[in-house]
Amino acid sequence: MLRDAELRVTRPRLAVLSAVHRIPHAGTESIIEAVRGELPKVSHQAVYDVLRALTQAGLLRRIQPMGSIARYEARVGDNHHHVVCRSCGVIADVDCAHGAAPCLTASDDHGFAIDEAEVIYWGTCPSCASSDPERTDPERTPGD
Repeated sequence: MLRDAELRVTRPRLAVLSAVHRIPHAGTESIIEAVRGELPKVSHQAVYDVLRALTQAGLLRRIQPMGSIARYEARVGDNHHHVVCRSCGVIADVDCAHGAAPCLTASDDHGFAIDEAEVIYWGTCPSCASSDPERTDPERTPGD
């Protein structure tokens, strides 16, 4: 994978790739912690540099939902989207709608050749919804 992207194979690069594959949508601190499990002396800067190189090479994708830290995932190149919990911040993948790629049809493309769309769905995850009785009360109306 690294050689195909014309990157040298190094232990930090392999450790970062492995961490992101194991922990999808991880923030940099989680990735650093996971990498240090394999390479205890790796610096923060080395991990940041590897994340930048792997993202630029297209091996990782960086996402940053509004109000969130940057996160990384290994699922690249398929124009999938994300759903984010407003309560706990958990993120899950959402496949793009099938058919004529409706998410790539802008009402006005301003002359751009659009090749990707980023859609983020916001809501409450099942775990947070079940821990808040007001969210699951069918008699409750918004604004109560």
